[in-house]
Amino acid sequence: MADRILITVYGAEQICASCVGAPGSRDTYEWLQAAIGRKYIDDKIAYEYIDIEQPPDNEKHQQLSERILNDEFFYPLVLVNDEIVAEGIPKLKTIYQELDKNGAVIQS
Repeated sequence: MADRILITVYGAEQICASCVGAPGSRDTYEWLQAAIGRKYIDDKIAYEYIDIEQPPDNEKHQQLSERILNDEFFYPLVLVNDEIVAEGIPKLKTIYQELDKNGAVIQS
């Protein structure tokens, strides 16, 4: 298994205009942690939330935040080890497939 799997969620306080009725980005971030924690041994899985309106001083995060704000992607945008796996309303099946591909261990 890789040393660590990083799940990054890019989002904003305001719900995406195309995602009316969907949970907010922060709620999605917390939901993903709970759902993944029920299925996988998550001691090697790390999570980070990036506010696209105030991204950290990191070129990668700033560039992706700008692309989301320029409507190239819907948010929340979910990445697993820098691979985009979901945007808008994420589907667990797609995220689980990427976690499996990255060596996440399913709980027994």
